[in-house]
Amino acid sequence: MCAHYLPATRRIFFERMALEANIGILEHERQGTQPIYVDAQFDTLLQGPSDDQDINSVLDYRLLRQHIIQVCTSRHVNLLETLVDELCSTIFERFPSIIWLKIRISKPQAFADCAAVGIEMEQRRPAER
Repeated sequence: MCAHYLPATRRIFFERMALEANIGILEHERQGTQPIYVDAQFDTLLQGPSDDQDINSVLDYRLLRQHIIQVCTSRHVNLLETLVDELCSTIFERFPSIIWLKIRISKPQAFADCAAVGIEMEQRRPAER
């Protein structure tokens, strides 16, 4: 009997990426930037073995990091939910090898009585039609 295996994946993650973002719907949040933390995980389909001499044989996580920074810091966004939605959709558009992601964005200075408040979203790439 032949076993059916799922395609192999590799997980890339960023832990507590610290950024300054223009985010918030409250008046005092519109006056300037505030710190946010981005935690993210990405599963990529393996297209073959990684070639230690060729960065193009893998998803270059520097490009993924730069995309996260650009989306999170390029403009004012009122809601964390909007930012997480935009980040998820643009990552799937720009990085076709990513098949699953989980992104958490938190605001560490939102409340004095907790370390942070935030939004987490997990999504699988929609099946091709």
